[in-house]
Amino acid sequence: MQRHSFRPEQDRLTHLAAGGGSRWTVAVVSLALALFAAGAVTADTGPTITGLADVIDGDGLKIGPVAIRLHGIDAPEAGQTCPRAGGGTWSCGKDAAQLLDDLAGGREVVCTALDGDPYGRIVASCAVGGRDVATGIMRAGLAWAYVEYSDDYVAIEAEAKAAGLGVWQAAAEAPWDYRADRWGRAVEASPSGCPIKGNISASGERIYHTPWSPYYGRTQISEAQGERWFCDEAAAQAAGWRSAESR
Repeated sequence: MQRHSFRPEQDRLTHLAAGGGSRWTVAVVSLALALFAAGAVTADTGPTITGLADVIDGDGLKIGPVAIRLHGIDAPEAGQTCPRAGGGTWSCGKDAAQLLDDLAGGREVVCTALDGDPYGRIVASCAVGGRDVATGIMRAGLAWAYVEYSDDYVAIEAEAKAAGLGVWQAAAEAPWDYRADRWGRAVEASPSGCPIKGNISASGERIYHTPWSPYYGRTQISEAQGERWFCDEAAAQAAGWRSAESR
């Protein structure tokens, strides 16, 4: 994933926490993503997004309404399990999310935006008290270096692997393979090969579930009640559905 940055005059996109929370507007977030898409990214540093973090999963958090994906790492999915060295399995996805919550949850996080992804998230490097959050996840062996997009964490991954920490204690499935496997099986079982479930909650909220969501299996779709199947996340978002808290 290519790193991007913004011109100095675009520093108006920097947001600071105030009164225990953050002040945000959807328009400003949309502008940030539009600038990424347009390639208006010529300075050496990107805008910062600062505020109290709510953790979504092992590599995702939110500051206000802004969804952020940690740059350079890929943590196990929320419902994913990994093998133990002595046999059996453990909830590696939940442990990764718990560690991120320990490092950043409810704390003031400073994220430097580097890119945008197809799902409306900002890809960013985030720090708490000057310490890079992704580095903490990687050192514990609770994520893989996302080498498809960056090699920033390859060296740290090698140290965790050599020590047999976390996911490296046994032959664990990489999250991108886990997602691909779940996606493939869900495509075969879903109508018209579109596996994403667009559910309407009891309160009327429209939420979509990917095949690797912890609640995917128990979510039933009633098209007669306006619920839908989607072929990709972008289509679900365009239709007015939001992602489940744990994708």
